[in-house]
Amino acid sequence: MEHIVFLTGRLAERSLQHVLEGMAPTPFTWEIREISLQVAALMTADMIRRRVPVPLAANRMIVPGRCRGDLDALSAHFGVPVERGPEEVKDLPQFFGRKAHPFDLSRYETEIFAEIVDAPRLDLDGIVARAEWYVSQGADVIDVGCLPETPFPHLEDAVRVLKGRGYRVSVDSMRTDELLRGGHAGADYLLSLNLDTLWIADEVPSTPILVARTPGDPASLDAAIDVLAARGRPFLADPILDPIPFGLATSIARYVSLRARYPDIGIMMGIGNVTELTEADTSGINAVLLGMAAELRIGAVLTTSVSLHARRAVKEADVARRIMHVARTEQVLPKGISGDLSALHSKRPFPYDAAEIDEFAQSVRDPNYRIQVSADGIHVYNRDGHVVEGDPFALFPSLKLEGDAGHAFYMGVQLARAEIAWRLGKRFDQDQVLDWGCEVDREEEDLTCWSAPGTTKR
Repeated sequence: MEHIVFLTGRLAERSLQHVLEGMAPTPFTWEIREISLQVAALMTADMIRRRVPVPLAANRMIVPGRCRGDLDALSAHFGVPVERGPEEVKDLPQFFGRKAHPFDLSRYETEIFAEIVDAPRLDLDGIVARAEWYVSQGADVIDVGCLPETPFPHLEDAVRVLKGRGYRVSVDSMRTDELLRGGHAGADYLLSLNLDTLWIADEVPSTPILVARTPGDPASLDAAIDVLAARGRPFLADPILDPIPFGLATSIARYVSLRARYPDIGIMMGIGNVTELTEADTSGINAVLLGMAAELRIGAVLTTSVSLHARRAVKEADVARRIMHVARTEQVLPKGISGDLSALHSKRPFPYDAAEIDEFAQSVRDPNYRIQVSADGIHVYNRDGHVVEGDPFALFPSLKLEGDAGHAFYMGVQLARAEIAWRLGKRFDQDQVLDWGCEVDREEEDLTCWSAPGTTKR
């Protein structure tokens, strides 16, 4: 049986023991080593090398999640694998569960068409900038959206400059002349052709996206599909997703029916009608829509990012398609795969209860304030006491920071984050920014290097 050594600090030692005992029976034996360090998060690879003797007499060593330094060098030094565990001791069961059942989020089947809805009003630099942003968020195809009654003299130039940058491009217009211009300029896709405008597909090599003459006329969509299928011509079919409350449920039924009639064709779903036109957080909407796309094997979604509340819609769709692909192919619920779509709430927001935090507080022997959050409120403690409140303003008098503006500002920032975490049900880690999932670009952190000075040192 594998034997694992867990390294920790004094404050977390008892909690680590409780967690490991609570995981019994484990498929490994274990021991805990406290290496004369109060706070486990301050552990470094150099410190471990100095304080842990060799030989290790173990098959593996797990160090705290925020341990800095070169773990590959440590592995070579001890002759066994050295790994970072989770940042919170309470997450060890999930950590070992993920190790046992890793999910590959690099794969997906549904491509993302990201529409520049106001392309005629942008110059070429503006179109390129928007395209670069969408691609950085996960878009596979840049959709150049035309506008009714709005001249687009630089349509061809827009297609060519985007193609010159290596992007796949679609042109989206209700006018046949603009579709032809886009196709002749080299667009990869044209949105959209119906039974009456299929002749455009004979004029240009672009892949057409097919629609019905009207959403309530599925027979005309079937007829267009049959024509191009008989020719062996690639296409995508789009029954059109309607917004709430103007036929969303009926339009979903159209997609289900189309897939039943044509089990193998490529289908597109325009999800922007729901994300843009529903005043709700789009991460959850995208999760549900991309879940349906995975079930129906939708080949592409068309999304937009116009309204400010939908400004991360492309990124959310990228995350959602990967999660839902895993769920469908592995036949598991879309839980425990990734938390990147849970922007407002955490699955396990409060890893420690009030009694456990009080136990930590009684072990502290220095004047530095620690802040933790549990279901009952915000906990602030040091050697001089332990207070709990829901309102940071109620905590301030007990901090006695009137003569230390820098420390007061630091505590204000940390307590504001703690209050947000407590009220929303999010994880709070002192000195760390709150995790907003894929709604905010995360700064890459290299744990093999020393940490930059914290806010109180700058």
